[in-house]
Amino acid sequence: MPTASSITASILGVDAHLIEVEADVSIGLGAFNIVGLPDGAIRESKDRITSAINNAGVGFPIRKVVVNLAPADLPKNGTGFDLPIALAILEAAEKLPPTASRGWLAVGELSLDGRLRPVNGVLAMALAASQAGMSQVILPKDSAPSAAMVRELEVLPAETLTEVLDHLQGLKLLSPYRGQAEANPSSGDDEPDFSEVKGQETAKRALEIAAAGRHNLLFTGPPGSGKSMLAKRLAGILPPLSFTECLEATKIHSIAGRLSPGKERLRRRPFQSPHHSVSGAGLIGGGSTPKPGEVSLAHHGVLFLDELPEYNRAILDLLRQPLEDKRITISRAKESLTFPTDFILIAAMNPCPCGYFGDQTKPCSCGQAQVERYRTKISGPLLDRIDMQVEMPSLSYEEINFGKKGEASAMIRKRVLLARKRQTKRFCRQEQYNANMTHKQIERHCQLDDEGHGLLKAALERFRLSGRAHDSILKVARTIADLEGAEKIALEHLAEAINYRCLERPIQY
Repeated sequence: MPTASSITASILGVDAHLIEVEADVSIGLGAFNIVGLPDGAIRESKDRITSAINNAGVGFPIRKVVVNLAPADLPKNGTGFDLPIALAILEAAEKLPPTASRGWLAVGELSLDGRLRPVNGVLAMALAASQAGMSQVILPKDSAPSAAMVRELEVLPAETLTEVLDHLQGLKLLSPYRGQAEANPSSGDDEPDFSEVKGQETAKRALEIAAAGRHNLLFTGPPGSGKSMLAKRLAGILPPLSFTECLEATKIHSIAGRLSPGKERLRRRPFQSPHHSVSGAGLIGGGSTPKPGEVSLAHHGVLFLDELPEYNRAILDLLRQPLEDKRITISRAKESLTFPTDFILIAAMNPCPCGYFGDQTKPCSCGQAQVERYRTKISGPLLDRIDMQVEMPSLSYEEINFGKKGEASAMIRKRVLLARKRQTKRFCRQEQYNANMTHKQIERHCQLDDEGHGLLKAALERFRLSGRAHDSILKVARTIADLEGAEKIALEHLAEAINYRCLERPIQY
């Protein structure tokens, strides 16, 4: 009997690699072996495949069956190999027309009765197939909407192995998936609105600046001052995902298994809020076969860390590279993988263990040593990478009950979009923002007059700020000027930017 092969894909990091599934069915004792660095899920597929083929009415060949996953030195993982292995075996056993499984991608997990189950990472696999010049992909019905985002591919969904076999034999062709997706996902108009928030004008202004320039932001204030409530409203003023951003973010969530069956894509920017008990691997990614962590799941969105000092300091310091480079590289003995981490960090913390240091309504019960120890849980290098730090006072009874409602998120979003357009025009790049300006770009676009240099010098010397903080202040000032529609950074823009560095000032007891 001849050998046969089919094409599938395996996920490694946030990308898929095409795999050739070779099958050889020869005379010998009944045996079924899979080689080529398969993981446990693939090794266990032998029983699923055997039962699925038998229950499909075809009959598994009682021969010596050897399946090779090429290239043999690349680790293979996932249950999506079930379908392509079954097809390669049936073709090698001459139960399918020759070369019937060539020229297109097959992926899907088989149940014992032959039904196809959805698998993770289908979007990444479809992208890999398209880049390789393939025109068709056969996959489980529930995975079709996600794969259909790749417009160059014809997606053929199937519910059972029998349907796939009938299609390959020309008995009953599969119908292409016709679901039409919008070019741009929802802008998030049904998100919690800023108009519902009373008071805290400084904090709302800081969120607008953070959204416009993609700056990292830290809120500090007593319990109940609205830190978490405001952070969760940031998504409502961010621009909607572009198609490219949506594709990248959806691919990561698909690989991580965060998309529910039948859900084709992310409709809003990701908002990840891991608990303070999260592990290092859970935050930045990892494992024996590295998987994306919370920082990658927040790609093109927001990472919100509530109660920041409650996180393990060593784990928080893992954020330094993702915040600086917008990517994280995880190295293991067998491989080194890079994950994208372009997100806005929003963090919140109390000013002290009891939460009322500096509060005007309730006395603080913490001593000086406790306050200092609490704040040193956040390392200086990490704090240096947060462009804006804002104090939020507690609200009075009058503000809570009779305060004037704030501006609607839709109005703030309009100003954010205008500021983003000014940045795109300035840098001539869609993905370039003030927050990720290089030092050379800062020198070119953040020029100050003599008064501005004097003010910035005085602030750096008084608060003993670093060179990175110097650049952060200029970046924030540039964003404030963009929101105002100003070509140059004025003194008031710089002064406001300096004011957003509250945690680097000496503590007053």
